[in-house]
Amino acid sequence: MIGDTRPSWHLHRYLQGSANLFEENRLLKFAIAGLFGVSMVLGTVIYSTNQGQRTVIVPFGAAGDLYVTGSKPSETYLRTITFNIVSLAGTYSAYSADRQFQELLTIVHPSAYNALRDSLSHLLGELENNPTLSISTYIRGDQPVTYTATEILVPVEKVRVIGGVIRKFRGNLRIRYATENGRFWLTALQEENFNADIR
Repeated sequence: MIGDTRPSWHLHRYLQGSANLFEENRLLKFAIAGLFGVSMVLGTVIYSTNQGQRTVIVPFGAAGDLYVTGSKPSETYLRTITFNIVSLAGTYSAYSADRQFQELLTIVHPSAYNALRDSLSHLLGELENNPTLSISTYIRGDQPVTYTATEILVPVEKVRVIGGVIRKFRGNLRIRYATENGRFWLTALQEENFNADIR
């Protein structure tokens, strides 16, 4: 006994205070964990909403469902952009090629810009050496155009005219692309399996 107070009473008060402090800290930990969980759920909801956001792109004079949802273009949009790329990159002459190639380069992704520009500059050099050369490229109707999330494979027929001599070729044009923030980017153009048409 110390006066009228037992020593165990002080120990009991210390232990009681420690228990209350531990209980408060545990509640604080639960509150922080709960807030973190709510933040994760809200972040997931916002991300999902952004992925489902639709960007409507309708050029002047165009029609149809031309839109990009998240990073996925509509089928009509891909058909339209395919037609435009084939026209710009596949049908040209010494008089029109420079303007067309400059327009094509506006949709080329920055990571592929230099390589594609150099390739188109090589074609311009050939046209300077052969001013009577002209190329016309058509999408074939007897073969399907196939689309994936990153590529478009287009069966085409190419007609080359030089000095009055006409030759026809058939093959595929592979268009590689990316969609970022609702914008279409051309990443590569590649001609494959071209053979002279023997009809």
